[in-house]
Amino acid sequence: MAALSFRLAARELRSGVRGFRIFLACLALGVAAIAAAGSTAEAFRHGLASQAREILGGDLYASVENRDFTSAERAAFDRLGTTTYTAAARAMAEAPSGDRRLVSLRGVDGRFPLAGTVKVDGAPDLKTALADRDGVSGAAVEPALLDRLHLKLGDRFTVGPITLRASAVLVSEPDGLSRGFALGPRVLVRREVLERSGLLAPGGLSGRAVRVALPAGQDPRAVGKAVQARFPHAGFEVRDRLEAAPGARRLIDQLEYFLGFIGLASLVAGGLGVAGAVSAYLATREPSIAVLKALGADGALIRNLYLIQIGLLAVLGVAIGLAIGAVAPLVLGQLAGPSLPIPALFAVYPLPLAKAGLFGLLAAAAFSLVPLARARRTPPSALFRRSLGGHLPLSLETLGAVLAGAGLAALAVATAPTPIAAAIMIAGVAVSFAVLWALGRAAAWGAGKVRRLVSGPAKLGLANLAGPRSAARTASPAIGLGVALLACVVLIQSALLTQITTTAPRTAPAMVFTEIPGGQAGAFDAEVAQVMPLTPETYLRLPFVTGRISGLKGRPVDKDRIKPGQRWAFDNDIGMTLLPGAPKDGEATAGRWWTPDYAGPPLLALNAELAEGAGLKVGDSVTLTVLGRDIEARIAVLRKIEFGGFGPNFNVVLNARALEGADLRNVAIARLGKPQEAALTRRLGDSFPGVNVISVREQLDAAAALFDRLALAVRGAAAVAGLAGLLVLAGAIAAGARARAREAATLKVLGATRGQILAAYAIEYGAVGLIAGAAGVALGFAAAWPVVVKVFEARWSVDWGGVMILLAGAAGLSTAGGLLAAALALSQRPAPVLRAE
Repeated sequence: MAALSFRLAARELRSGVRGFRIFLACLALGVAAIAAAGSTAEAFRHGLASQAREILGGDLYASVENRDFTSAERAAFDRLGTTTYTAAARAMAEAPSGDRRLVSLRGVDGRFPLAGTVKVDGAPDLKTALADRDGVSGAAVEPALLDRLHLKLGDRFTVGPITLRASAVLVSEPDGLSRGFALGPRVLVRREVLERSGLLAPGGLSGRAVRVALPAGQDPRAVGKAVQARFPHAGFEVRDRLEAAPGARRLIDQLEYFLGFIGLASLVAGGLGVAGAVSAYLATREPSIAVLKALGADGALIRNLYLIQIGLLAVLGVAIGLAIGAVAPLVLGQLAGPSLPIPALFAVYPLPLAKAGLFGLLAAAAFSLVPLARARRTPPSALFRRSLGGHLPLSLETLGAVLAGAGLAALAVATAPTPIAAAIMIAGVAVSFAVLWALGRAAAWGAGKVRRLVSGPAKLGLANLAGPRSAARTASPAIGLGVALLACVVLIQSALLTQITTTAPRTAPAMVFTEIPGGQAGAFDAEVAQVMPLTPETYLRLPFVTGRISGLKGRPVDKDRIKPGQRWAFDNDIGMTLLPGAPKDGEATAGRWWTPDYAGPPLLALNAELAEGAGLKVGDSVTLTVLGRDIEARIAVLRKIEFGGFGPNFNVVLNARALEGADLRNVAIARLGKPQEAALTRRLGDSFPGVNVISVREQLDAAAALFDRLALAVRGAAAVAGLAGLLVLAGAIAAGARARAREAATLKVLGATRGQILAAYAIEYGAVGLIAGAAGVALGFAAAWPVVVKVFEARWSVDWGGVMILLAGAAGLSTAGGLLAAALALSQRPAPVLRAE
């Protein structure tokens, strides 16, 4: 029987794949999206792996904050291999014109870099660029600093107490990606220049780092763990070349899954197109199936005959999608390779293509086996009456469809970086699909009730909407799911962009001042008062110290007992402040603030999220390593912090007398206009040149520009799901073309005008688009709100313009589809159409 099935299948396939174009397009679209996302991510991973030593600057990296390495630590690192030491600090750069800008100053030694090269323009190499000339040290500076300070190569400028010469443009550093975000343009100088400047003095925001090139054959991870074990209390941040850029890797993983999930959603949305195409094809084969059954063919032969055809065409559709998905990253590499922020090796990678192919085959099985089951179980008499409908039978085909659907969900969860989030997203798509499917049936039922109340083209359009071939039943779930994904992306993007561009500038400070000498705090306030009024709503100054949480409840910190999301606060030095009592809007979630006259043992207020992550409560003890000594403090207050707001937003706040006698530097925040910001920056350059001035407004503008570019790419990917919905609509139109032509011919014979028929079709399909679009937007709201409010902890805002565009687009495109269906039906003469039946 197998040979007969293959022979009959080959004979039917000779007529071509005309009925399977939508089938092929829906499969190819989803597979291409998944393959492109996976291949691009793999290219970035291989790029990071191939340049891991250059990105890290060696085989092993270790850093400390606000202190230098001890002689014992240096000796230990020097015994491991070749070393290079760097130092970093933030300070204000000032041009002779008086223009000022915060910079990230970095001092390097003669062995830097151990891997890769520093690219500079204006000098033959880094050593020449950093050399002294006429008693002034050279510096390699980023172009942004030259633009901001209106400098050109050869000009002199000051950074804190030192005078430098802009001798070269800093194009790139091999370890720039591993060091992450910088608050200001980077300036590279010799390490001894930075060390004698005084900018690395204890109490400031500075750091030192060492990079080690290990001898061949050594395991950098094992060496790194050994160093940490030897100096358990040193507070090192240690990384090896195997995790040179962990933040970039996490971003790649998350972005791959998100874009791949959009591709999977496109496959699910296009699944209706797959099912519709199979049903439409089987409808054209009704006479053949009826004859075969009448001649004694059993259900197995019918199943095998068409299963072979569907399987071969599914492989063809998946192959087309894989070809597109494999080529797309190569095209991206050619167009944007040099400008990409992460190194990439674009090539054809088998693993992501295999994963995308498996997704495509499972989707084809899940959505094509159901109509095949109906055709197999339908009796010959029903086939001769042109009816493939009826209830869904329990058979091998339906079982296979269920297993394939479960396989799709399991594969998505198994290949996701966070399985729980993946399961939630899969469940959300399944629920959305079910809601849209039910809504389509409800719309058809409602149209059948409402049509009695109207007349003319509206009655005809509603009758079609209520009929068995209604687009509300076939296309609305796919259209709605596409709109839901687009709406979710648009709403998340608009809310976060509003937070960055509108809400944050209104609630956050416009300027932050650091490195204010504690003994001159009053004079600093007086200087600021010359430019702006000092009120609690516009100005706040606080003492500032950095330290580390080194013990909890009398025991050393065990990071494995802390939730991963909060470990950062127990693994690094963090900023702290001191307050005499409860600040404005300092509502506690647990405990009570101390009074201004409190003079007992040290108390602290802790971020409630950190306390929850570490299992702490009011009354527990916390050991803080501050200014080289350990302080035992008791938790008096747990508080919720609104980062980005105007207030003392520190994770740890000590009572005012906890560090009595220490000469602490201060930080201040101010809320003022842009002209005042420029005037204050200039005044402080004369009176407080050592104070760092950070423009929050500039950082928000840069973040908004970066976010907008990323959101554009994500919106483009989400549009793939919308395209899948349009393909399903096209498939529904194509599948019903014969019935629509007979219907239009009958109406024309009965006297209906061309305009009335066009209006009826426009009403039917326009209603489908409007209903599916509205439901999709509502589902997009439901998905976007928790992401914005709970995950990003931002304020919810709605881009009503974008929402209306989505609604209008869904209704307009569906209406256009209806008019196209009407035009196709009206293009045929009534007599041949009616005689054909």
